[in-house]
Amino acid sequence: MTIPKEYIGKWFIDEMDLWDRDFIDLVVPGHFTFREDGTGTFQFGAVYGEMDCRIGKTEDRQSLEFSWDGSDECDSASGRGWVEIVGNQIKGHIYLHLGDDSGFTASIAKNKKMKRQLNYSEF
Repeated sequence: MTIPKEYIGKWFIDEMDLWDRDFIDLVVPGHFTFREDGTGTFQFGAVYGEMDCRIGKTEDRQSLEFSWDGSDECDSASGRGWVEIVGNQIKGHIYLHLGDDSGFTASIAKNKKMKRQLNYSEF
């Protein structure tokens, strides 16, 4: 499964509805990474996941939907979510199976200079 190129890359989480900045960046700067082959990863707080992504379409827009499998505070966790491009950000929602869910926005850092300006290091 190939995903559209506008989604590909590492998107750093700007904000989440449920969690604050201290939690989002608890271990590493919170992020979602989407790869051309339809896979990806994310991490925020103590939540880490590997994603299987698919294109979703409604009557008026396209989104990227994903299922994920990973961990939450070292316990097995899984769930689903979606993102869509809105201007120069992605907007989405992530669901933890039988747990919390939160909306979020994220911005892509296109180069190392921008990552430094955002105070994010390589990890």
